[in-house]
Amino acid sequence: MNQRQKEIVEIYNSIRSRIETQLESFRRIWIEFDDKDIFAELVFCLLTPQSRAKSCWIAVNNLRKKNLLFNGCYNDINMELNLVRFKNRKTEYILLSRNLFITDGKISLKNSINQLDNVYSKRDWLVERIKGFGYKEASHFLRNIGFSENIAILDRHILKNLRLSRVIDEIPDSLSKKRYIDMENRMKDYATDIRIPLNHLDFVFWYMETGDVFK
Repeated sequence: MNQRQKEIVEIYNSIRSRIETQLESFRRIWIEFDDKDIFAELVFCLLTPQSRAKSCWIAVNNLRKKNLLFNGCYNDINMELNLVRFKNRKTEYILLSRNLFITDGKISLKNSINQLDNVYSKRDWLVERIKGFGYKEASHFLRNIGFSENIAILDRHILKNLRLSRVIDEIPDSLSKKRYIDMENRMKDYATDIRIPLNHLDFVFWYMETGDVFK
């Protein structure tokens, strides 16, 4: 084990209990919470690209408190996204997703996801249907509702640390499905080598960049 691997393992051991607590809270969301809560997590993951995660979660909570997430018009929602980059585009994504999953005033999201056999088919289904979702966003959403095993959230923090760990040679400008899965598989192999579960290693890399364990 080289010096960087030792550092990663040391950090992991220091925050492991926090990671396990966070993952358990995500699993409870799927089991105990309703479709509105699941949709709020979906919106959060629509907002996070190139924005601070905590700012995005503040925006989602404000939308819910003001009863705008499910009933607000474009302007109402847009005004609550001032902390989020590309807020006009992301307002559009929220409205499109809302129209996709709400029929006659009722939202149906959990049942649609539950009908799919495994986490990979769930992810493909989300990417195909939700404008604003690539494989990173779909993976993030699935992790946040309790489906975290065997998938990786390849955001800029993770890719940077994969490069520093010599798992990948460079950080790509974009990720096709084929390239995403290839890098995900490399991260799986690396996680196995250093004996850290894949869904835990994601948090370790995030912590190394931000000093926090968050959504």
